[in-house]
Amino acid sequence: MAQTYLQNTREQTAALKALKKRRWGGAAPYLFIFPWVFGFIVFTLGPLLFSLIISFFDWPIVGKVTFIGLDNYVEMFTDDPMFWKSLFVTLKFAVLFVPLNIVVALGLAMLLNQKVRGSAIFRTAFYLPSVISGVALAMIWSWVYSGDYGILNYFLSIFGIQGPDWLNDTKWSLVAMVVASLWGQGSMMLIFLAGLKGIPRDLYESASIDGAGKIRQFFSVTIPMITPTILFNLITSIIAAFQQLTLALLLTGGGPLKSTYFYAMYMYENAFKYFKMGYSAANAWFMFLIVLTLTFLVFKSSEAWVFYEGEMKKNPQKKLKARKGGQTP
Repeated sequence: MAQTYLQNTREQTAALKALKKRRWGGAAPYLFIFPWVFGFIVFTLGPLLFSLIISFFDWPIVGKVTFIGLDNYVEMFTDDPMFWKSLFVTLKFAVLFVPLNIVVALGLAMLLNQKVRGSAIFRTAFYLPSVISGVALAMIWSWVYSGDYGILNYFLSIFGIQGPDWLNDTKWSLVAMVVASLWGQGSMMLIFLAGLKGIPRDLYESASIDGAGKIRQFFSVTIPMITPTILFNLITSIIAAFQQLTLALLLTGGGPLKSTYFYAMYMYENAFKYFKMGYSAANAWFMFLIVLTLTFLVFKSSEAWVFYEGEMKKNPQKKLKARKGGQTP
């Protein structure tokens, strides 16, 4: 009897220990992710929600806070010409910057994907500008673009070309900002390079046997295989275009004649120059909606041009004919 009781006690103790072990084992993953979750709530989600709240207030940095409802949004659309000016400048910048950023990054990745000696050195050299601070980058480009002693105008003078004052000419200031922004896209280049490395060599060999040249292989093999990478870089480029601030703030200050007055600078000045925190928060949320809408449209369009390995695209024409014929597609 005593032996049976002792055995039951041991079994209960073992079961209790196993239960405790399972409990702690189940909690361990949550303990590891807790620092990130805490930081996200406190430093990202919390300020995000707070900015939405203060967008409905007249919220000066110093002074009385007053609830005004949608007045900030109404003023932004109806009584603030700088809102439309900055938005138009940003859209022009995005139209130039986004496709060029993708083309340049893909071109560099194609070059670095070649099997040549010293390719690792070139990868480091091309990636290095992306880790340089925005202030240092602005100082470098201010020297490059200087109308009096700039290296770019000196280079053009060798060929007998009189270069403009890039940062003080309304015709060239936005172009100069686009080129300067392209300088630090090493991260996108590495993402494209990783995508190129993931393309099976068998596809190129099969295309070569079928008689496809290098150009044909690029458009029929390379581009379709890296469309998921293009999708990711396209979205990040759109976001980066709308967040452009540092270079314009340091190089031109939004000039000349507001030709480089980006939307992010407009928000910055409303918050820290005019101390209109509530109005600036409303500006920020409108930009969020623009970026969200553009991202949604890109994702919807990706169904037609993004290809994933092992996935077959449905032919819309065949699908339509099947429906007209009463067949199930």
